Amino acid sequence: MLKSLSIKNYALIDELELEFGTGLNIITGETGAGKSIIIDALSLILGERATSDEVRSGAEKSVVEGIFTISGNKKVKKLLDALQIESDDEIIVRREVSQKGQSRAFVNDTPLPVTQLKELGDFLVDLHGQHEHQSLLRPETHIDLLDDFGGLDTLVRNFKSVYGELSGQISELKEIKSRRDALTEKRELYAFQIKEIDSVDPQPGEIDRLEAELKILENSEKLFEVTTKLYEILYDSENSIHDQLVVVRNQIEDLSRIDRSFEPLREESEGAKAIVDEITRFVQSYSSRIDFNPERLEQIRERLGVLSMFRKKYGGSLEAAIEYRTKIGREFELAENFDATIHKISETVESTRVKLSEIAERLSSKRREVAERISRSIVGVLAEIGIENAKFEIQIKNRLSEAGGAELKPLVKLGQEFYETTDKGFDFVEFFISTNVGEEPRPLARVASGGEISRIMLALKTILAKSDRLPLLVFDEIDTGISGRVGAKVGRSLRNLSGFHQIIAITHLPQIAGMADAHYRVEKMVKGKRAVTQVVRLSEDERVLEVARLLSGDDVTQSGISGAKELIGLK
Repeated sequence: MLKSLSIKNYALIDELELEFGTGLNIITGETGAGKSIIIDALSLILGERATSDEVRSGAEKSVVEGIFTISGNKKVKKLLDALQIESDDEIIVRREVSQKGQSRAFVNDTPLPVTQLKELGDFLVDLHGQHEHQSLLRPETHIDLLDDFGGLDTLVRNFKSVYGELSGQISELKEIKSRRDALTEKRELYAFQIKEIDSVDPQPGEIDRLEAELKILENSEKLFEVTTKLYEILYDSENSIHDQLVVVRNQIEDLSRIDRSFEPLREESEGAKAIVDEITRFVQSYSSRIDFNPERLEQIRERLGVLSMFRKKYGGSLEAAIEYRTKIGREFELAENFDATIHKISETVESTRVKLSEIAERLSSKRREVAERISRSIVGVLAEIGIENAKFEIQIKNRLSEAGGAELKPLVKLGQEFYETTDKGFDFVEFFISTNVGEEPRPLARVASGGEISRIMLALKTILAKSDRLPLLVFDEIDTGISGRVGAKVGRSLRNLSGFHQIIAITHLPQIAGMADAHYRVEKMVKGKRAVTQVVRLSEDERVLEVARLLSGDDVTQSGISGAKELIGLK
């Protein structure tokens, strides 16, 4: 719901702060006072188009800010999460328009493109006026309203899931069929390359291992010569390091018997001897294992030559060649088994299509039952609010697929016929209405009268109230062209509807104004030689006077006050 609306430097509004409550919020005021300006300002933070004409003369920019409570509004929460905008149970939506016509939008101080602001606005407010966006006039929303009213969410989700499966399977089948000709042409090439790669049988890291071994074999004589000499220096000579360290250790032991400060050096000398002994053992063992093998040396050189040419041909590295072998192996196997693979996937597609078509038929049957209930109910409500002799139809059509290649599309199939299908089923739903005797129902979007549209919207909302989760409904000039008798019925309908939604409605009729939970009067006055629009929330006594003024004109009479109290429900 909308908690508050702040408007600065917008059209005739200098600065305005409005707080709205739950239930039915009524706005009244003289023609030209600026009632619709408030609705226009609200539409601005819902993502509607902004122009520099809206900026109050002399101001740098217009600023409109609304605070909305969003607890329980899952669609808004999901969108905000997707936009990475942090929120709790409230959000602050702000729109700024400069004199140059530049517009900026923010949600919780996070900049937001206007397209996404409009998407957010569609989840927050349904605004019914002659120029504002009206969700019920968009045929694409009708199927969702029908499903919501009928509680068909589970069946719709089931259909969407199977529809997704079928779409994925068909995409796989189309991809394989499109690759068949190309792979058939490459089959002989792949066969040759597989044979060549397998004959070489490259192993990961093989070149590095062979080059390390080659380096050792090419330097075997030097390795033997140096390790032999090292062994002599360390151990196998008259003044070997080993023998010298034994002498050092013994002398330190003698010194430590005289002066104990030599004790740590004795341990160090023993450690040095141990290190030399370890080096000696390693050098001796390494020298004994040196292999002078010219044949192995030649084998490695030949293998490295083959691998060097091989990796240049197949991707620049052995790993790339091995990966390429895996890839073409799969492609070759696929080319060898195309018919079997296509047949298997085709069987899966048809099995899934049968499942999808069964769900689609059940869903379509349920929708037709629900459509009958809604149509009867709406005709009754329309009669109550002054549109008698109305006809309301929910047309559900199924369209045959006329394009070729239906087998490769995610379509519903009944008998031998394929039907156009979306992820919501194979039904195409649109609301039709006739408001005059003798006229055939026409698409709801073509209804001309603004006041009539508002009342039709009210009737639809009254019937769909429990399933439609939009928190705020705004009705601009809902009483256009209706009498006081019908106005009383419209007021009661609004009051009933406000039990499910927060409602803001502009009206001239006292019969509607008297139903308000909160009543606001719009006034235009001169302030500092300039026209200014102000809005006042009325107290109970002020409400009585305002409704009485609507009943009897500017000269409020006692009978007008009595009538106002009766309409408001006061004794």
